[in-house]
Amino acid sequence: MTGCIAMVQKDGALRRAEILSIKETKSGRQFYCNFDNFNKRLDEWVPAHRIDFSQEVEWPAPEKPKDKTKAAPAAKKTVATKKGQKRQVPASKREDSVASEGSTQPWPEFADSQRVTPDAEGDEKLTMALDLDATPEATDPMDVDDAANEAALAKTEAPKRYSRKEEIEKLRTGGSMTQNQAEISRIRNISKVQFGKFDLYPWYFSPYPEVFTQEDLMYICEFCLCYFGDIKSFTRHRQKCTLQHPPGNEIYRDDNVSFFEIDGRRQRTWCRNLCLISKMFLDHKTLYYDVDPFLFYVMCVRDDKGFHLIGYFSKEKESADGYNVACILTLPQYQRKGYGRLLIQFSYELSKIEGKLGSPEKPLSDLGLLSYRQYWTENLVEILLQYNERDDRISIDTLSTTLAMTTADVEHTLQALKMQVYHKGEHKIVLPTALIERHEKMREKQKVKPKRVIDPKRIQWVPKTWGPANRTWGW
Repeated sequence: MTGCIAMVQKDGALRRAEILSIKETKSGRQFYCNFDNFNKRLDEWVPAHRIDFSQEVEWPAPEKPKDKTKAAPAAKKTVATKKGQKRQVPASKREDSVASEGSTQPWPEFADSQRVTPDAEGDEKLTMALDLDATPEATDPMDVDDAANEAALAKTEAPKRYSRKEEIEKLRTGGSMTQNQAEISRIRNISKVQFGKFDLYPWYFSPYPEVFTQEDLMYICEFCLCYFGDIKSFTRHRQKCTLQHPPGNEIYRDDNVSFFEIDGRRQRTWCRNLCLISKMFLDHKTLYYDVDPFLFYVMCVRDDKGFHLIGYFSKEKESADGYNVACILTLPQYQRKGYGRLLIQFSYELSKIEGKLGSPEKPLSDLGLLSYRQYWTENLVEILLQYNERDDRISIDTLSTTLAMTTADVEHTLQALKMQVYHKGEHKIVLPTALIERHEKMREKQKVKPKRVIDPKRIQWVPKTWGPANRTWGW
């Protein structure tokens, strides 16, 4: 029964978990468990034999019947008629009247959609900097939204209705590209995915067709990203699929990785499939299926079989807020190997070529914020040490221009590291001894194992000028 709490086997030990959902699969009945004191991404579907029913099970409290006699009467408002008489108007009717006057009818096609593809997030865990070892505090101005509170609030509020024009504008300007905030709290629907030579275990819900939720294993072609529910159809597809690299222009290649630029308008199916994959590992942002206004920069490793997807970031063709990244993701099998830093660095190298200051779309997820802080910290400290050795003065504007970062991101990073102080009537930047020591230790490690970096000279890319038809939603 959903809602009950039982002891469930996890990592060789019995742990307290709440059963949130039950489904029937080809291998039998499975239960979706949320474990106490574990991150939501560690929720999982478990078979019945992993639940210990010999121990006491906490059943959900039965719902109390509503007592209609104690229901408060609706507030009434006195309205004057033409003859000077007064009549009572129920509050519910007044609310309905105001709603009908102040809103428009929903756009039918979008009302049924609410299906999503994703929009980005980081990957690597920080090991450096003063305040970066833990998840950022909720008071952080760039911190993530409280997804759980948003989802709970969304369930209690009546769904908002938007006209087509308002809908497109909200999708364009909103941090989360969906009006359905409860989407964040949906139960993970895919149990396991075979992607190339890797078996992936999704973290979150992704809007694949419902028929795939009954499969114990879903197969995804690592080149064209098409998905299949059984090995027979997947094997037949692999025999016919001729694609060996992302369907775009290769704009960078070094000894380790390659980058491809893909236009969402020209390769809609491939980009939508990429978004479906990334949504399995992103809980923070969701995106409507229309990928036309976005460019996708996909990072791959090469071997004799082709180019294998590592991660990607997307960006709007024309961003009104100056964002150089809308979504960023490194696939789980490649995380904590330095690839996330490459994606971030590549996005800033493109901004330098454009002659613009770049910044990731806000708000960032927790992992995304940590990854960006690591990148910002390493580069800021490196430049400040160089100026310190020459005994030169430097301003925040100079740091911003040199790194193609916005001044807001520079100031935020300096404040988070306690490097910006006010002394004798002026603002100054200081380098804490502990931060310098950590940076020197990192340098010593890199002498043994060099970090992955982008060589700007190898980038073969020219900024494009987009016409109105290419940078708008294709509705």
